[in-house]
This record gives sequence, structure tokens and C-alpha cells, in this order.
Amino acid sequence: MAEQLPKIASNNGGAVREWKPQEALQREAEAKAVKEYARAIKDWDTLRDAVDQQISDQRNLVEWWSEHVSVRHGPGGTDRAKNADRRSLVSKDIAEQESGIAQQKVSKWRKLIDDPQYPDILCGPSYRKAMLERGSTDQKGASGTGENEWFTPEEYIELARQVLGRIDLDPATSIEAQKIVRAERFFTKAEDGLGHEWFGCVWMNPPYAQPHIANFVSKLCAEWQAGRVNAAIALTHNYTDTTWFHEIASNMTGICFTRGRVKFYEGDKVAAPTQGQAFSYFGQNINRFGEMFSKVGFLAVPW
Repeated sequence: MAEQLPKIASNNGGAVREWKPQEALQREAEAKAVKEYARAIKDWDTLRDAVDQQISDQRNLVEWWSEHVSVRHGPGGTDRAKNADRRSLVSKDIAEQESGIAQQKVSKWRKLIDDPQYPDILCGPSYRKAMLERGSTDQKGASGTGENEWFTPEEYIELARQVLGRIDLDPATSIEAQKIVRAERFFTKAEDGLGHEWFGCVWMNPPYAQPHIANFVSKLCAEWQAGRVNAAIALTHNYTDTTWFHEIASNMTGICFTRGRVKFYEGDKVAAPTQGQAFSYFGQNINRFGEMFSKVGFLAVPW
């Protein structure tokens, strides 16, 4: 029997969807055409949306490749990445033939999709010039990322404070950000919040690049499960297709998907992220969370 590309099993109720490489290639071609047109007429919002969709599709393919494509190292050796089910694996050659995408390109995307500069690269120099003239940038906002630190607007911090009652700990931050957050205790990049025990009521806006965001999400979930964190609100991008977002979804009490994108800032510069955001709540006061955060988005709770 000829080797075939497997179906993808979703984490959402075990639903199964087919992997259709031709559709992915068609979307890639459509995104390229939209980008060229948007650049020509200087429609920067449309250009940014097209890039947003392009990165989302690349992320989906990278995740699928990691789960289902075997990479052999020498005779009989197989690196199966995340997936331990040999029946759902295909060889690299079959995956490349059926998808029309080389493993080298997938490896390149894997390195780039969480790079804050990647959206700017895909948008091109004319877009970057226009953003500089506007006084904004497309870099992702996140505290604790070193030289590229982007801060959460005060209005969202105050909503979190209203829900949590107080902020005992901010584990991924900077001294500058604490002018607004005012946590009882905080950890900067130099102090490495991952190496400390967390406690109390936590506000977290983690570094958005991989593997940092996945590590901070796992740490928050582990501290919540251990009972050391009493309540928490985490601000992340709404990457619902990622493993780390599913880890949040498996542990949170409620979530708010924002209307529009959070305008992170640094001094007088404003970031324009290419993806929407989500506030994830861990705690017992779900009614208070709904009361406060329904002002900025729509809410969902786990079944």
C-alpha cells in the first residue's frame, strides 16, 4: 500500500481533519498576491493582515511536520519529534512530494515564526518605512525580552488588578514596567523568573519568542496546579493552534479574546502586533473576571 499523508487529530474533542497540502499552497499563492497588491496601493493594514495569515499557515505546517514527519539519522534511526505513534508517521520524502514544500523551508519557518522581526521582514522595506514615519512598529509586545521591551497599557493592568485584588508577583518584567504594574515582587530577565517559586496573585506578560513563552506558560500552569499560585492573569497572543496555548486552555478558568489588538508601547513608540491577544484567567472569581474583561473582548470558559 502506498504511503499516505495522515489525518490530523485535533485536541478539540478529538475531531479529525484532513491535511490538504494543495490548499496550503493555494493560500500561500493568494497571500503573495494580496501582499503585492497591498504594497502597490500602500494599504498597510491589508498587508499586515495577509502577513498575519501567512505566518499562521506556516505555524500550522511546522506543527504538523513536527508531529507527523519522521527524520531518519543513519540506517534504521528515526527522530520522530513529538509523535510516538509510528502509524501516523510519513517519511520526509513523501511529505515533501505531497506538500510541495521542502524540509529545509520548514526548518527555516520553525526558526522564524516566533522572531519579533519576522512580520516586518515579510511586510517588506516599504512597510517598515511607513511604520517608522507613523512612529510605530510591528514588533510583538512582551515584557522581559531584553532590549526589545514592550509594555502593556495601564488600562489592562488595572482591569487585572480589579480581578485579582492585588498583584503579588510579576515573573517576566522589567523595572520600567513596574511603574505601572506595581507588583509586590517581580523578576526581571536577569533574575530569570523560571528559576524561582511563584506565589499568590500573578500578572504575567511573558516573552513572546520561543521557547520562552512555552516555558513561562508551563511554569504558570505547574504553579497553579501545585496551589502556590492562588490566581493569575496571563496576556499572550491568541495562537490557538500552538501547544502552549492548548496548555493554557487545559488549565485556565476563563479567557478573554480582545476586540482589536493590544497597543503595546515603549516610551512614545507604539507596537502594532500582527496577531490578536488573549487574557487567560486562573482563579475562582470567574464572575469578576467576566465583569471586568467583557469591556475589552468576548469571553469563553472551558466545558
